[in-house]
Amino acid sequence: MLNRAIAGELQAIIQYMWQHIQWKGVEHYAVIEGLKKVSIDEMKHAEKIAERLWYLGAKPTIQPDPIHVGESLEEMLKNDVKAEVDTIAMYKEIMKLAESEGDVATKEIFEEIEEDEEEHHDFFTSLLEK
Repeated sequence: MLNRAIAGELQAIIQYMWQHIQWKGVEHYAVIEGLKKVSIDEMKHAEKIAERLWYLGAKPTIQPDPIHVGESLEEMLKNDVKAEVDTIAMYKEIMKLAESEGDVATKEIFEEIEEDEEEHHDFFTSLLEK
């Protein structure tokens, strides 16, 4: 499951980075820094999860999940909201599994990361509401 999490984080890094480059118009200037910040957050998440996976004796993936940039601003944001919803659900599963196995460190790592993901979800949802 941790490699699935890394693949999702890698997907988000690339997806959000390309979106902030491709986003055009007045809205672009209003949200570019937010998109950059979210992409950097995702990089930190991927690194933290990879470090944990390595500590646990496994090799982290370098393959991202499929990337869905989108053709319009609305499509981009809908893709991003879906990515965050899916990520939050997966992280809840990981936390539940870690708890059942007595892996407190992994659970705490994902609790911290999930909090960021909820902020990202709120950011993208708010942008969709305009």
